[in-house]
Amino acid sequence: MTELNLSYRFRKEQLLRNALTHSSYSNENRMEYRVNNERLEFLGDAIFDAVISDALYHQDRIREEGELTKIRAAIVCESSLVEQALRLGIGEHLILGKGEEGTGGRKRSSILADAMEALMGAVYLDGGFEQARNFILELFQDTIQKAAEGLLHSDYKTEVQELLQSRG
Repeated sequence: MTELNLSYRFRKEQLLRNALTHSSYSNENRMEYRVNNERLEFLGDAIFDAVISDALYHQDRIREEGELTKIRAAIVCESSLVEQALRLGIGEHLILGKGEEGTGGRKRSSILADAMEALMGAVYLDGGFEQARNFILELFQDTIQKAAEGLLHSDYKTEVQELLQSRG
């Protein structure tokens, strides 16, 4: 675990281990439910959303709520999470069950994104909100900038909803 190149150093290494442990591993090894990353993922998702919302609110005082929502959606999405997970090499450090390991789980987008959210939740529990905020903003700095400039991938779900609404 210590080879994982993070800008944050865990005081409670078990939190990092849990963030990287997929439920397939804990299920196969009959471990307690809380040993895997699912609960941390739930928490990390909320922290990620709050940190990005706060940053956008304070950094961009001109845009209205609808525009800020679109920018946030471009940042707080699976592809952005996967991009950072790949950059950090999280896939190499995942603790997977044999089934997930055998079917390419280390490269599966949903597993990488979930692990990133779990990692954010773990940083929050280990160091508090300010540490989690710093960790997230440092990690997603370029993504936030690109989203604000309209250079990121589209949120297709939002585009379809807008199109349908415009046509009544």
